[in-house]
Amino acid sequence: MTTLLETRYRAVLRLLPAYYRREHEEEMVETYLWDVDPETQEQSRPTLGEVASIVALAVRSRLGAGGAPRRYAVLGSAVRLFALFAVLLQATAAVVDRVLGLTWASTRGGRQWDIFVDGFTGHGVWDGVGATAQWFLPLLWTVAYFALLRDRRCLAQASAVLAALSTLWPLLDLWALGFAPSDSAYVVAAALLAWSSALALCAAHHRDAPPPALPAGAPGQVFAACCVLMGGSVVALPDGVDTAWALVTCYLVTALAWLVYRVRGGSRTPVPGEVAALAALGLLLLAVRITAVYPWLDALPGTLRVGVLTQAAALVALTAALAVVSGRDLLSRGR
Repeated sequence: MTTLLETRYRAVLRLLPAYYRREHEEEMVETYLWDVDPETQEQSRPTLGEVASIVALAVRSRLGAGGAPRRYAVLGSAVRLFALFAVLLQATAAVVDRVLGLTWASTRGGRQWDIFVDGFTGHGVWDGVGATAQWFLPLLWTVAYFALLRDRRCLAQASAVLAALSTLWPLLDLWALGFAPSDSAYVVAAALLAWSSALALCAAHHRDAPPPALPAGAPGQVFAACCVLMGGSVVALPDGVDTAWALVTCYLVTALAWLVYRVRGGSRTPVPGEVAALAALGLLLLAVRITAVYPWLDALPGTLRVGVLTQAAALVALTAALAVVSGRDLLSRGR
């Protein structure tokens, strides 16, 4: 006779994908009920720890665990590549932004340096702690990137979560101010990008996943190339740039180069889910691009206005093209 506790375990196990339940459900139920007194099974329920472990297993089994069907393997590969690409972009953006900021502050005279230091010390303890956290924590994206590619997954996951925490400080400030409409959209979009990256890294790069690897290039060379590209895009625009300019420029150049190579019949076989990862990242960057510039569009200098509008249009077109290619890839792999 089925007890209430067994029914509850089976209800929780429905979180697992069907292929995994077919192979392991009976064994798991027997294990959970093994040392439970039959007389108490009508009053007991799964513990929070057991539910949490089943949820974690459900995530792993849906993101390409060993023996997973092809669709789950492709999904896992796509999420892992999305996490890797997103962490790389945010790591290089953080480094370039801080290097250029320090260079500007230290080479424009004492007054400019005083303004830079005042941002950390001139507005009280709370604001000083927040400014320090927002300056240093994003640098942990770089730690997460290199740790991930050295297969130090726990270090990479912890670093990514700590780096993403820096996006919560502006949200707290906006919450205290009542969420001014002109500022809140960009802050939310930036937090969505950061936390999507960190959560994808934690979920998809699990212990059963294959070792992380870039589709092409050595990790250090790719990182340096992205830094040069981002830094050059900032220096080259004479009227100045907004916070999303370098990030989106790097994505556009690298994703477009990959797409052209693919369309021209590149010899390398694409990694499963590679195009879908680029398309998903493009959608998030589009949200960041639009929210960063929309409230200030009328106040931008002419050159910068044309630049950001052109960038946004190119991002829409490229993301749409990647989505089409991704759909074709998924259909062909499903045959």
